[in-house]
Amino acid sequence: MNDHLLSVILFTPLAGLLVLMFIPGRQKTLVRLWANISAAAGLLVSIPMIVQFNRNAEGYQFMERVDWIPSLGVQYLVGVDGISVLMVMLTTIMGFLAIFSSWDSVKEREKEYYAMFLLQQTGMIGVFISLDFLLFYIFWEMVLVPMYFIIGVWGGPRKLYAAIKFFLYTLAGGVLMLLGILALYFQHNAQFGRYTFEIAELMKLNLPLGLQQWVFWSFFLGFAIKVPMFPFHTWLPDAHTEAPTAGSVILAAVLLKMGTYGFIRFSLPLLPGASADRTIVTVLAVLSIIGILYGALVSLMQQDWKKLVAYSSVSHLGFCTLGIFALNQAGITGSVIQQINHGISTGMLFLVVGVIYERRHTREIKEYGGLAHVMPNYAIVFAIAMLSSAGLPLLNGFVGEFTILQGAFDANKTWAAFAVLGVIFGAAYLLWLYQRTMLGEVTNEKNKGLPDLNWREWAVFVPLILWAVSIGVYPKPYFDILEKPVAQIVRRVHQTPSAVAAVPVKAEAVTR
Repeated sequence: MNDHLLSVILFTPLAGLLVLMFIPGRQKTLVRLWANISAAAGLLVSIPMIVQFNRNAEGYQFMERVDWIPSLGVQYLVGVDGISVLMVMLTTIMGFLAIFSSWDSVKEREKEYYAMFLLQQTGMIGVFISLDFLLFYIFWEMVLVPMYFIIGVWGGPRKLYAAIKFFLYTLAGGVLMLLGILALYFQHNAQFGRYTFEIAELMKLNLPLGLQQWVFWSFFLGFAIKVPMFPFHTWLPDAHTEAPTAGSVILAAVLLKMGTYGFIRFSLPLLPGASADRTIVTVLAVLSIIGILYGALVSLMQQDWKKLVAYSSVSHLGFCTLGIFALNQAGITGSVIQQINHGISTGMLFLVVGVIYERRHTREIKEYGGLAHVMPNYAIVFAIAMLSSAGLPLLNGFVGEFTILQGAFDANKTWAAFAVLGVIFGAAYLLWLYQRTMLGEVTNEKNKGLPDLNWREWAVFVPLILWAVSIGVYPKPYFDILEKPVAQIVRRVHQTPSAVAAVPVKAEAVTR
């Protein structure tokens, strides 16, 4: 199995989907049960990857290579390094929890709903393990289809508008990215006399700075829309707000990370000259800082509970892109860890909103107040999720934000100063949301008889809480697994090992 471990991880959800197609849609309990079994199997088969991964080895591991379309130089080529391993684990864990959380919330067309989630799992995993650019692009575009239907069929009142907006924005970004991929493809033939989409081969190209910059901006549009960076973020609040709870969870936890992963995996190592260009770095840092502050300030103004959490993603992902373009070990390491943290904490926040929405069918913040008296367990879970997102020490958010700020400070002290304001505003909107919904007296009669968390909701929240605490208390394994791949990228961007902008950050520095 080890020879084909990544293929097993990739195609397990798809195998579950194929079996699901033969289950009659009227047998709703069996449909739900099989979908959850398939998602759990997808998580279980990914565990050996973590256990057997050698964090001291250079390069990619568990590689599989099969010629797919030899005449075009296309291969089925997959492999993982420390960055990919963490992203695949995030995908399998959050995918399982999202499907499990849907047990009671989806009442119609369950078979098609779960089919879309299993298809999406395969697409997201494919994005994170592909080492052939065309294979990566196929998985990248494949993910759009199930999310379009998840929003458009099972979403809220403005679901069609949100689904079409999501699809068109991200499709346009993907097509522009394809132009950059083709530019590298034809350049490889011009320099080496053969066509290939293999990323390791494309890294051997000697490209003039002007062409690197052109391709960089092509990639930028594809990745920035997916993140989404300011000012390409306008599709996100609508998609989050109208999507069903599980759709919002998987969109925030995994789909947005495809953009930041693209910057780290492709833009930086393939286009080192453009990535280190002072003008480009400044533009992306400024856009990241604007996103951090804008997302936080707009969150402070929201009256819709879910839309507040949606805009918070714009702010949190701004930290991730700022860390990437600090172009040093601390910044990029912190960015990857913060991507995992954002998946955990924002996933929890969307689940928190989903729990109360299923009971009251409204997300208006003014409809609530004093829920801690009625649902004390729910209030505890919400508090942990809120503090995790706000970056409280000993919870996961602090580790990522601290390391990103360290990297930003090394790169430019002004960047770090503005980013710190985002941390302050983040605590403000989260604490204010908690105060308005959980504390005080119960003023609305409709809230007085609300049931507290049931066992299934506890089963969704407990793994996320334990994960958040474990990262906050002992983040060393994450720093260890990222040290070599991140150092390799930093060396590549700065051309020589001596130009690495910052020494590897040790976890002890964060937890001290």
